[in-house]
Amino acid sequence: MAISLYDMSVANYLQTLGGIEGFLSKGLAHFKEKNTDPNELVEARLFEDMLPFRFQILATAHHSLGAMRGVQAGLFTPPAQLPPLDYAGLQKAVTEAREGLQKLAPADVNALEGKDVTFKVRDMTMPFTAENFLLSFSLPNFYFHATTAYDILRQKGVPLGKRDFMGRMRLKK
Repeated sequence: MAISLYDMSVANYLQTLGGIEGFLSKGLAHFKEKNTDPNELVEARLFEDMLPFRFQILATAHHSLGAMRGVQAGLFTPPAQLPPLDYAGLQKAVTEAREGLQKLAPADVNALEGKDVTFKVRDMTMPFTAENFLLSFSLPNFYFHATTAYDILRQKGVPLGKRDFMGRMRLKK
């Protein structure tokens, strides 16, 4: 059985974005229960030299829906500037990424296979095919930032488990 580009990319983004939505909701409930302002978390970091929670969440949106848009355009770049969103704004960014991905037709995504995609940051460019960009660059970045956001919530005491991260699995029907 061949696995399609859609199944390797969009289906995985959707699953994990659903997990992110879930663990953000659990985080919000935890902070309300503890009478803690969830916006205090927005700039939290695991380590001083790491980017904050806000960046981690926005990077999941950028490396999912943004990556698919980049593949369609043939060019992917880091965002020029990240908006200073609050906790609710971060939740909305994840939901918008998921909703945008849900609008992509599998046939349209699969038709991108073999397409040239360039990653450009400042003066550096990296040439890829669509599938190599998604599998070796975008998805690893996406999972890294999703995991880091999850870990920041865990560090702040939010009671999460692996199942919260995984999202809804695609079980046999």
